[in-house]
Amino acid sequence: MNAEVFVGMDVSQACVDVAVHPGAAFQIPNDECGIVQAVERLQALEPTLIVLEATGGLEVPLTGALAAAGLPVVVINPRQARDFARATGQLAKTDRLDAQILARFAEAIRPPVRPVPDEQTQVLAALVARRRQLIEMLTAEKNRLRLAARPIQKRVQAHIIWLEKELASTNTALTETIRESPVWREKEEVLRSVPGVGPVLVTTFFANLPELGTLTRKEVAALAGVAPFPRDSGTLKGRRTIWGGRAHVRAALYMATLVATRRNPVIRTFYQRLCQAGKAKKLALTACMRKLLTILNAMLKSGIPWRVAASQPA
Repeated sequence: MNAEVFVGMDVSQACVDVAVHPGAAFQIPNDECGIVQAVERLQALEPTLIVLEATGGLEVPLTGALAAAGLPVVVINPRQARDFARATGQLAKTDRLDAQILARFAEAIRPPVRPVPDEQTQVLAALVARRRQLIEMLTAEKNRLRLAARPIQKRVQAHIIWLEKELASTNTALTETIRESPVWREKEEVLRSVPGVGPVLVTTFFANLPELGTLTRKEVAALAGVAPFPRDSGTLKGRRTIWGGRAHVRAALYMATLVATRRNPVIRTFYQRLCQAGKAKKLALTACMRKLLTILNAMLKSGIPWRVAASQPA
């Protein structure tokens, strides 16, 4: 029986540090030639698991090549790697050490391999990220406009006009990208049938939570960061808090839930019942976020559009 092999890969702009456990470490350039070289060497090793950190998109070409070659690759949240390093007493930080930590993380934790987003999903994710950036820049410029000196106001106003045009163009591109995919188009129709669910939440799900409709309600709640986790310590008993998960998904879900508490009969009734029972509004809203997500997950599993009666048990 062959020994299991675990690989950690630390990706930077110029190069990729690779640690093989058990085995040696090596470095490759982060370009097409280097990626081809890495795939060939790792295929020969037949690793049990390869782990990389999310690095703002730098890891995407390498991850795509590894997945296309049939290698078991997982991209993890950098915070997981940092917490693991601290827990094992590894405080020093270099690219080579980071790769070794990722290899040890792969062996100890063995995160499940999930399907890597295809090219179309990556395009959608990039558009969603760009839309978010434009909204942040618009907000900042509008705040500056209120305090800007008169000679600067025209320049700021011109930039605001440009950003608004760019935002409109990005929204159009998002819509067209979804319309080009029959699968996304069908899913969009199911999701948009729910009162309170708009295009921003739908595109965020497609780009940042493609697992929606394939997981259990507990799994999808954890991915979105709305699952309650116990915080029992000392005299504090019965406390539950939400943390972790995908922040962009949670932010979009929060805004949609605010609308749903007014326009969606199921969510509105649930929210009012919690408030009448003495729950804090923030706590009640979080519970509504989880309930709305559970409903949407179940709807995508069944492919059945919104029905109040069918949604009640969720």
